[in-house]
Amino acid sequence: MKEQKSLDILRHSAAHIMAAAVKELFPLTKIAIGPFVENGFYYDFDKTEPFTMDDLIKIEEKMNEIIRENDAFICLSMSKEEVIKRFQEGGEKYKVEIASQINEDRLSIYKTGNFTDLCRGPHIVSTGQLKYFKLLSVAGAYWKGDSSREQLQRIYGVAFFTRKDLDDYLNKVEEAQKRDHRKLGKDLDLFSISDIVGGGLVLWHPKGVVLRDIIENYFKKFHLENGYELLFTPHIASEELFKVSGHLQTYSENMYASMEIEKKPYRIKPMNCPMHLMIYKTKLHSYKELPIRYAELGTVYRFEKSGVLHGLLRVRGFTQDDGHVIVAPEQLEKEILEVFNMAIKCLKTFGFNEYKIYIATKPKSKYVGKVEDWEKAQNSIENALKKTGYDYEVDEGGGAFYGPKIDIKIRDAIGRFWQCSTIQFDFNLPERFDIYYIDSFGKKVRPYMIHRALMGSLERFIGILLEHYTGSLPFWLSPIQVVIVNINEEQYEYCSYLLKEFKHKDIRTVFDSRNEKIGYKIRENAMQKIPYMVVVGNKEMDADKISVRARGNKDLGIMRIDDFFSLIKNSF
Repeated sequence: MKEQKSLDILRHSAAHIMAAAVKELFPLTKIAIGPFVENGFYYDFDKTEPFTMDDLIKIEEKMNEIIRENDAFICLSMSKEEVIKRFQEGGEKYKVEIASQINEDRLSIYKTGNFTDLCRGPHIVSTGQLKYFKLLSVAGAYWKGDSSREQLQRIYGVAFFTRKDLDDYLNKVEEAQKRDHRKLGKDLDLFSISDIVGGGLVLWHPKGVVLRDIIENYFKKFHLENGYELLFTPHIASEELFKVSGHLQTYSENMYASMEIEKKPYRIKPMNCPMHLMIYKTKLHSYKELPIRYAELGTVYRFEKSGVLHGLLRVRGFTQDDGHVIVAPEQLEKEILEVFNMAIKCLKTFGFNEYKIYIATKPKSKYVGKVEDWEKAQNSIENALKKTGYDYEVDEGGGAFYGPKIDIKIRDAIGRFWQCSTIQFDFNLPERFDIYYIDSFGKKVRPYMIHRALMGSLERFIGILLEHYTGSLPFWLSPIQVVIVNINEEQYEYCSYLLKEFKHKDIRTVFDSRNEKIGYKIRENAMQKIPYMVVVGNKEMDADKISVRARGNKDLGIMRIDDFFSLIKNSF
């Protein structure tokens, strides 16, 4: 029960039990696949009518009946021909397709009660061992992830060994729903996504643009302070560029179709790195200039299937906080340490203080570059991380074909980990673009290249921030820091004066001068999660003071304007 493998087996078995329940309730439904996933399981079904939430309740009840029957999971070994025939007779075309594509003479099926499934196993001993589970949702899914194939319905569930673990998880799910950045983005009027504009393409509203601008200004200042040069590159480029980089050959399924300009094919860029290397190649570089550090807030476009789009977390157009460092081999370890420390400092600035760190090493096959280069890069990563004092795990063989990498995952307020910063080596592009520098002997030398992103994409990072803080962003990040509310028109001029004074102090302030009842204005502005609300009536105006409320309905009382400025200064 303490091992993840045991949980995986339990969850895989739960998927079978769910499929058995669905087949009993809806006999004409065809079954596809049902694996375990992190925290739970799912099964894909081909059913004419869509599943409803009421159906999920019925399926859960039927699952509990099957569990009470305590049917054994029985493994049967059969010839491939027998298995195919069995599923053909049952009209299970997806199982027939799977079985046909397995290159083995004998296959295993698992039987529980009246339900049979093609499966390698293993499973729990009997259905009665599943006690604590919950079905959560239904989503669409294409068969084998191919949008040209059948659209199926995917039912998600979770399963645990103890009631406490299940309750803890469900409480976390409930908390996550409260923090859903899509709802917060709408409530706080930050962004929207329209089907008319297109899925995965974000429309940033005025307050959302202010938030982006705050983060972008931080990015620029932070990178200039750390020896980076800022770049700006076009959104489209000739296909020739992406042929040189290799993206056209290996990444075309994620790129948008070509457009013809003066009889020459162009593409919307999916990556910034090829253009950064073209900038590097515009002049000769000496070893004395290295490392050369480039950074860009570069907007890129990648094709994502509609089924995986999710608010700001998975989009088709996004802005990367992209960086590329060109280094000499002997500078590698020092630069890794510099980039890693930058990433940690950046994440701490935004309030993330707990991390999981991974090193992904050379794949066993299909990689570019010399083995000695891989070893040097991997040793440099390990040596650098040892100096930081942070714990890390090694993902053996998990690197990309073009180089090893460091991944940093951040822990949010409710314990979820998000992939964020990446430090990626590349032995491929320096070769493809034939970049070099002149060493102290006047010879051409191939440099190392590091791709690195500290926040990842701005869109995704803002989504994470909204969920981490439940929309109550820190004072320095809040698009509106202070709202001034007047009780009636008599305070209009005084409030206008306050607005001018606050803005003069570079405090992002708005004046809600609407002719509405004060209680209504206070409640509505409180829902906007603005850090401070200044309420002004005749008493405050006559005393040249203000009444201050902090976010969370905290009444700070009446104070002098200078005292409020001192309070705000301590909020940064």
